[in-house]
Amino acid sequence: MKTIDVIAAVLLVVGGLNWGLVGAFEFDLVATLFGGTTAVLSKFVYVLVGAAALWQAVNLKGIQRRWGVEDTALATA
Repeated sequence: MKTIDVIAAVLLVVGGLNWGLVGAFEFDLVATLFGGTTAVLSKFVYVLVGAAALWQAVNLKGIQRRWGVEDTALATA
């Protein structure tokens, strides 16, 4: 499962960088690389990034447990 966690994290970084480029420069790197926002490959990348975000959101506690990370944000509140 740690492999899936790492893949999801990498996809979230890709998505975050792409959104940063869109917001700052109106430049969609994924669309540029894969043939436009409606191209099948672009849509595939967008869906993968969305699935990675869903994975991270749904499995946050499990990911923390697998990686041995305690939830310090809740402990200090």
